[in-house]
Amino acid sequence: MASLAEIRAKLKAAESKGSDNNRSGGDKSIYPFWNLKEGGESTLRFLPDGNQDNTFFWVERAMIKLPFAGIKGESESKPVTVQVPCVEMYGDACPILAEVRAWFKDPSLEDMGRKYWKKRSYIFQGFVSEDGLGEKTDEQPENPIRRFIIGPQIFTSIRAALV
Repeated sequence: MASLAEIRAKLKAAESKGSDNNRSGGDKSIYPFWNLKEGGESTLRFLPDGNQDNTFFWVERAMIKLPFAGIKGESESKPVTVQVPCVEMYGDACPILAEVRAWFKDPSLEDMGRKYWKKRSYIFQGFVSEDGLGEKTDEQPENPIRRFIIGPQIFTSIRAALV
């Protein structure tokens, strides 16, 4: 088994390697359209959702951001934010939102409640026909089908175009 020093060295090497690129790890299936230069454009073609029961070609998701001051025991730890899915998406009661809902009744806790409230976004899938990012071949996934995580503001524009 590797020693703690060896593990730390490998983690630091992987961290510095990942900081050279805007993206880190994963299968690179999420298309980072937010990295487009101002005035740049990409052309996308959305695909239908594989779920036959879904009328739309997107899925709504609700995520909760949980900020922490850092990692316990680390002398130079930076603040860490963990994103967790809100289980209300799956029809269950969310313990985080159950706690936060009460905060909205107290005006002094309302700002804190907004901080921990679920954030809505939408997941689409499709092809990138014209890539405005100019991704290199090694940055593109093997599978040409990409995922797009769309925020509420852009989703409103997409919905308006459909209506």
